[in-house]
Amino acid sequence: MNFLITGAAGFLGSALANQLAREGHMVRAIDDLSSGEPQVLFEDVHFTRGDVNDRPKLWTLLQDIDCVYHLAARVRVSESLLYPREYNEVNVGGTVSLMEAMRDVGVRRVVFASSGAVYGNQETQPLQESAPPVPRSPYAVSKLASEYYVRTIGSLWGIEAVCLRIFNAYGPGQSLPPSHPPVVTNWLRQAVRGGSLVVHGDGKQTRDFVYVNDVVRALTAAATAPDVDQAVINVGSGRETRMRDLAEQILAVTNSPAEILFTPRNDPGVSRMWADIQLAKDLLGYEPKTDLETGLRRTLEQDERFVAVAA
Repeated sequence: MNFLITGAAGFLGSALANQLAREGHMVRAIDDLSSGEPQVLFEDVHFTRGDVNDRPKLWTLLQDIDCVYHLAARVRVSESLLYPREYNEVNVGGTVSLMEAMRDVGVRRVVFASSGAVYGNQETQPLQESAPPVPRSPYAVSKLASEYYVRTIGSLWGIEAVCLRIFNAYGPGQSLPPSHPPVVTNWLRQAVRGGSLVVHGDGKQTRDFVYVNDVVRALTAAATAPDVDQAVINVGSGRETRMRDLAEQILAVTNSPAEILFTPRNDPGVSRMWADIQLAKDLLGYEPKTDLETGLRRTLEQDERFVAVAA
């Protein structure tokens, strides 16, 4: 098949692009490199630096494409609190531009990478797709709005649209920005360096951590699965992990003497979040294969940043 991936130089985008290329598909990739690293892409991935709001460029890249993966987005929740206008312009505006370009060219399927963050606080766990979203940040709002645009424009113009609500993905190669880095990658770095793992609050809040290879399996399945038009599907591990337990597992897999520090929380955040993945099993044949301990060990062993520090 012929694919276009937006945000292809990012963490999930590059893993997906490389896997599709490994399987022998033709893969075109676009990324504005605001946070991605194109050198992680295989040589046979056809990379273009560009913005998803550049419709003439999209018209060219979309020629003869069977399916688009839309992963391009700003993804930092804390940053979105400060810059909601920018998050709306990039995440929502970019989604609308892409859907317009797909309509113009005649591409027939899009897989959109949404987020479990759209759910917000929910009393009933695990989270089912039927739960009414209660987004708590501009980032979450932008993902939810993009879901509606993808599905609405898709239904109007005959584009099959699949929205995957991806939970807390982690794995080798995940970026480590200087402010508010992803918790798994950050704590692994702290552990191998002998630093402290800072847990906000009592650490009893929970998340669903899903290994990158499992996310890629769900994404690849969504390109060809039948009867998924207009579907919204959770992608997670289906397991609930307390933050304090995550910290302890990281210390165990790294054999680190680092300390776990508990600090008061300014923002209580979401107290519980884990995915009901039954719909993904039914529609995509999805079954996560990597438990948390295995995923942490693989990240530690395969990410050169941690290997170099440990050595």
